Amino acid sequence: MSKNQREQIAPGADRVAVAQRIVIRDLTLSCSIGVSDEERATRQRLRLNLDLLVEPVPPRRDHIGEVLDYGVLADAVREHCLTANVRLLETLAEDLAGICFGFPQVLSAVIRIEKLDRYADIGGIGIEIERRRETS
Repeated sequence: MSKNQREQIAPGADRVAVAQRIVIRDLTLSCSIGVSDEERATRQRLRLNLDLLVEPVPPRRDHIGEVLDYGVLADAVREHCLTANVRLLETLAEDLAGICFGFPQVLSAVIRIEKLDRYADIGGIGIEIERRRETS
C-alpha cells in the first residue's frame, strides 16, 4: 500500500497520539540468582515481562531511528540478566527499570519477574514493580 493510499484510508488529521506501549512478553532466561549459595549454585529459569509507556510519537519516515528499537532493548535486558550478580528479584527488577529509563522515550515501566522452578506446586513466583520517569 502506498503512502497516498494509507493517507486516504486513515488521514493523520483525524487522530491524536495518546499513548504508545512497548512490551516484551515471556522472555525466559536461565540466571544465577537467589539469596542462598545453594540457590545460586544452579541457574534458575526466570520469566520476564516488561510493559513500557513511551512518548507517543508516530514515525513519519517509517525508519527505526524514529522509535525505540525494542530489539536493542531486549538485548540489553537479556545481557544484564545473564551477567548480573544479584541475590534478589527486587534488585534485578530495579536494575531493569534503570536500563529501560536509559532510553529517553520511556515514560514509565512495569516489570514483572518470576522464578519458574523454585517451588514444584507453583507455576511462577516473583515480583512486579512499576516506575515512572521523574519529571522536573
